[in-house]
Amino acid sequence: MAIELLQFGLIAFVTLLVVVDPFGVAPVFVAIAKDLKATERRQIVLRAVTIAFAVTLFFLLVGRALLSYLGVTVYAFAISGGILLFATALPMLFGVRPALQSPGRDECRTAGEDIAIFPLAIPLLSGPGAIATILLLTDQAGADPRRLGILALATAVVYLVAFWVLNIGEWLMRHLG
Repeated sequence: MAIELLQFGLIAFVTLLVVVDPFGVAPVFVAIAKDLKATERRQIVLRAVTIAFAVTLFFLLVGRALLSYLGVTVYAFAISGGILLFATALPMLFGVRPALQSPGRDECRTAGEDIAIFPLAIPLLSGPGAIATILLLTDQAGADPRRLGILALATAVVYLVAFWVLNIGEWLMRHLG
């Protein structure tokens, strides 16, 4: 039984790490925060990771009940999330920037804009992929409190890794390119 729990935890950790992809988010963060001071960047990373973890934890705790209340299966949600992601990514392949994306370099930012929330926390760190993944893993865990605890722990570790990677993102970009 302990081996099964360890295996579930390892699968959850690796799956979430691949989906959250802090190493893929780091170059985006470095690019959008390059004009900020180091203390501002650290504050942004802390806020972004905290918000992303809270969103993911929310779906871990009440996501299945919410979907059930709405009459949506986990698999239907995963499919619709994939379609939404594809529809969002397709214009980007052709160099078209939707109006909801962050402003270009020559555009000034509005006063209420916070890059910690958008685009870092949502959708980069806790977007449709992370939400669908946590829902699928929660479905696999069932009602077993040990598995749910392991899943929450794996999620926390993934976001700690994301916090660390984003904090050393500039160093990574200098040394790895």
